[in-house]
Amino acid sequence: MRSRTPDRLCAEAVEVALAMTEEAAGPQSVGEHLGVVAEGDRVVTHFFACKEPAYRGWRWATTLTRASRAKNVTVDETVLLPGSDAVLAPEWVPWSERLRPGDLGPGDLLPTEADDLRLEPGWADAADAAAADDPADEDAVAPAVVPSIATIGAVAQEIGMRRPRVLSRYGLHSAADRWEEQFGAKSPMAQAAPANCVSCAFLVPIAGSLSQAFGICANEFSPADGRLVSLGYGCGAHSEAALMPPPPRPSPMVLDDLDDPLSLEA
Repeated sequence: MRSRTPDRLCAEAVEVALAMTEEAAGPQSVGEHLGVVAEGDRVVTHFFACKEPAYRGWRWATTLTRASRAKNVTVDETVLLPGSDAVLAPEWVPWSERLRPGDLGPGDLLPTEADDLRLEPGWADAADAAAADDPADEDAVAPAVVPSIATIGAVAQEIGMRRPRVLSRYGLHSAADRWEEQFGAKSPMAQAAPANCVSCAFLVPIAGSLSQAFGICANEFSPADGRLVSLGYGCGAHSEAALMPPPPRPSPMVLDDLDDPLSLEA
């Protein structure tokens, strides 16, 4: 159990702690003595100010100890520790949590976890197919022939389903929520639009289950040009928002050829 009172001999050995600290860090890096703290029975730590400009608020800590009934003080270690007003680096966050949309650059690789909730297997392997068989079925004459994973992969590649993993239901919902927030019916642009994208001629349909809720904008004057937009989105560039009136035709030029001003007498 840590003693509340620093050991007298260890606490008085300030010069020993200072000499060891200067030997470890250099005399130019060690400042004044800041105090002593009891770490345990006959174990104390002396603190010295750090004079390094890059470590403002940090302290050199040298721990001293002595054996029971011994008067010789020995050194345990010397380390640099942050003080109460030290400049510290922010709390470490894993890269997967620090990553934000737009951070990925040319040449960067973004691996996905094997158990990523956004993905699921593109097809079932032999073990999954075998597990689907009902062993209690007494009417079965012979067990079904289960193709190997290599055979399944070859067939999947031949018919265009070569992806080993596809979006899961969770992945689809996450993407849809993200797109809906940016180009959805609740956005300020859609709230002020005269009509929705579902009736716009510039909407390019997409395939798959997301086609029931999204499409691609193909209007170069729209803020969502080339983006995936919700069918409930809209903007002022809607194809049927307003038909532009034809430009006015100027009246034909009229020339007065009855009077020739050059033939008039002065």
